[in-house]
Amino acid sequence: MELFINISIVIVSFFATEVSAWANHKYIMHGFLWHIHSDHHKRDHNNWFERNDLFFLIYAIPSWLCIMFGMINNYAWYTWAGFGIALYGLAYFFVHDIIIHQRFKILTKSTNFYVLALRRAHKMHHKHIGKNDGESFGMLFINPKYFAEARKLKV
Repeated sequence: MELFINISIVIVSFFATEVSAWANHKYIMHGFLWHIHSDHHKRDHNNWFERNDLFFLIYAIPSWLCIMFGMINNYAWYTWAGFGIALYGLAYFFVHDIIIHQRFKILTKSTNFYVLALRRAHKMHHKHIGKNDGESFGMLFINPKYFAEARKLKV
């Protein structure tokens, strides 16, 4: 039973982090911290790293603290919440940096329906180079209209 509870905490934390990431992206990154996020929306990048890459700390530090203090306290429930946040960070790196922005040149020719929809949603997000009038702030859960557009691309 304890294993089931711990796995459930990891899963709930993972999906809660997606909701948190959506809100942070829409209201913080495109709000009062736009000066950090704005370089991610520039068409030409001079550096491989962006100021925007600093946002990983918003999740990495709480994840690390939950895991560390949870392990110190006999694997308290927040250990598993920390692992859920860390798992989301890994998914973010894989989906956003590798699949969508192709910062590493692997998986560049995917015709997977979900990947095409993700790329389309993200492209529409980056269509807006200013902080206002943005759309599609999530990473894993996207508006169904992008699936319809991906279906057209795949045909």
